[in-house]
Amino acid sequence: MSDEAPIGVFDSGMGGLTVVREMMRQLPNESIIYFGDTARVPYGPKSPDTVLRYSREITSYLRGQGVKAMVVACNTATAHALPALREEFDLPIVGVIQPGARAVTRATKTRRVGVIGTAGTIKSRAYEKEIRKLLPDATIISQACALFVPLVEEGWVDTEPTRAIARNYLAPLVAAEVDTVVLGCTHYPLMKTVIGNVVGRQVRLIDSAEETARETGEILRENELANTTPNRARYRFIASDAPDTFLTLGERFLGSAIDRVEALTLG
Repeated sequence: MSDEAPIGVFDSGMGGLTVVREMMRQLPNESIIYFGDTARVPYGPKSPDTVLRYSREITSYLRGQGVKAMVVACNTATAHALPALREEFDLPIVGVIQPGARAVTRATKTRRVGVIGTAGTIKSRAYEKEIRKLLPDATIISQACALFVPLVEEGWVDTEPTRAIARNYLAPLVAAEVDTVVLGCTHYPLMKTVIGNVVGRQVRLIDSAEETARETGEILRENELANTTPNRARYRFIASDAPDTFLTLGERFLGSAIDRVEALTLG
């Protein structure tokens, strides 16, 4: 496999672009193919078997596009599909949960930790399991925040209704006096200001994107797949539905303009 081959990244929709944004910053020489499964978003309420089937389809497609490594930039897909994908596909695959969990354990001082995410991620207890491997005695307060995703996608990230919903969702974390909160959904970094104001500015918010990009770089170097040639990075964006919407809203997540979005329906 050539070190100039792209990295494949997928998510249930556009939230994984926050991971791509961090990868572009940390790994500027790496080309990326991003697949957003906008036809079947959200993954959070779906069954583990369904999420696994979707994840297999997307990974198989990206493998066929010649990617040298994969990043599962979806917390729900990481929770339900990562072990199977690693077993079934012959390339390095990085998820977002283990890097985020490691960052939590480094950040917390009191070992009182909050985890917020979609219903699927919270129900899987994936973050809790990973955190307890490193901090067995941690107190972990988990909370599903289902409405955060549509609020972000509507652009309602700093409105009074959003602040009221955040206060409701995050009340158990505030009551538990957590000192660290992991943002267990790729949409949530866009709500950092609101979340931080609710839980308190002294609480550390962990964005898995930064840690995931760092781990991806380490794995590429370990496998001698890191691209050291500058100014050759290329980016492709693919959506399984509504590419025009992806083009318009994707900039909010990526932090820069997207020139073109391809359309491809799987399944």
